[in-house]
Amino acid sequence: MTIDLLAAPVGEPWRQPAAYWPSLTAATADRSAPVAVLGLEALRYNALDMIARAGGMPIRVASKSLRVREALDALLALPGYRGILAFTLAEALWLADTHDDVVVGYPTADRAVLAALVASEAASARVTLMVDGPAQLDLVDAVASPATRPEVRVAIDADASWRSRALGHIGVRRSPLHDADDVARFARHIAARPGFRLTGLMMYEAQIAGQPDAEGPSDPVIRWMQRSSGDELRERRQAIVAAVTRIAPLEFVNGGGTGSLEYTSSDAAVTELTAGSGLFAGHLFSRYRAFDPAPAASFALDVVRRPTDDIATLLGGGWVASGPPVASRQPAPVWPEGLRTLGREGTGEVQTPVQGPAARTLRVGDRVWFRHAKSGELSERVERFAIVAAGAVVGEAATYRGEGKAFL
Repeated sequence: MTIDLLAAPVGEPWRQPAAYWPSLTAATADRSAPVAVLGLEALRYNALDMIARAGGMPIRVASKSLRVREALDALLALPGYRGILAFTLAEALWLADTHDDVVVGYPTADRAVLAALVASEAASARVTLMVDGPAQLDLVDAVASPATRPEVRVAIDADASWRSRALGHIGVRRSPLHDADDVARFARHIAARPGFRLTGLMMYEAQIAGQPDAEGPSDPVIRWMQRSSGDELRERRQAIVAAVTRIAPLEFVNGGGTGSLEYTSSDAAVTELTAGSGLFAGHLFSRYRAFDPAPAASFALDVVRRPTDDIATLLGGGWVASGPPVASRQPAPVWPEGLRTLGREGTGEVQTPVQGPAARTLRVGDRVWFRHAKSGELSERVERFAIVAAGAVVGEAATYRGEGKAFL
């Protein structure tokens, strides 16, 4: 189906969980579990809320957080969203058939797909590779020499982590390029090499965007870290952008994520944001003080047996998000209320036992609703979402898996 978010119903039905979750059970009663649902009211709410949080700065959609082309298209039809950040070059080439601005968020060593990129003038004009060292450029040249291929668009990924004197490295391990001299040196290297055009710069501040700050006793320390890191990064990013723009004109300077839209959009050095996880809104994104996303994506599993009076066992469920192997990366049961997974089993590949007062009333064939944890793990497990609006299924949207694609 074609999703039109501006025409989606207006409302916040998820605010009344005792009515909302049973309404999803009723709407999808004729579908076999596991069943995944995308609520149009909630997706519209999240999409518009993120535009407001971005303060007028365009948002590039992180496709790995969705992995549903109809949803990507619907978001890019809204004023406020522009371009895609893909997670592999193979995915970028696939999306570039219908989109003209696709940046690959991570470096690639896929020689076969690089060969496909440089074999196409159209794809080379639409796709931007991410690089942070000469070896990645060497690999492109090894696939096809500059004289035999179109010019390749590249963007530099610069490290946005915080090197704290007290705490050490805070953030994710991405680029080796940290300060303005590092980045400028590499920018000059790109500018001097035939067959490449430097078009952009990306700096992803994971320690700000991806760190919930409403989780418990450590919140004051997390907020201090984010303020301190943000102050340091603002100054360093401005110096990096100034140094690079003296070498090559940049089409974009990208930063941020779902959890840092307000902070990153206030940085004058940034021209666009990236976000994705807050659109479908896994439960990890309910742990921020600054925003409260709606549960746009959810899924249900069936009860298949009752090992004890207070435990109901569901079929499947082990759809764990990336990151450290901690409990928060697992799907969370949300309806019936009060259910919890077992500490020694969690959400399992073949079964998920749940316990709690509500488990005593569950019977074989009943459904339990979950929210996934982070971003794209739900789409990797199902072939389609049932699109629900005003309590009824109004269509379906295929995931990448449903279209026969599995990029990573």
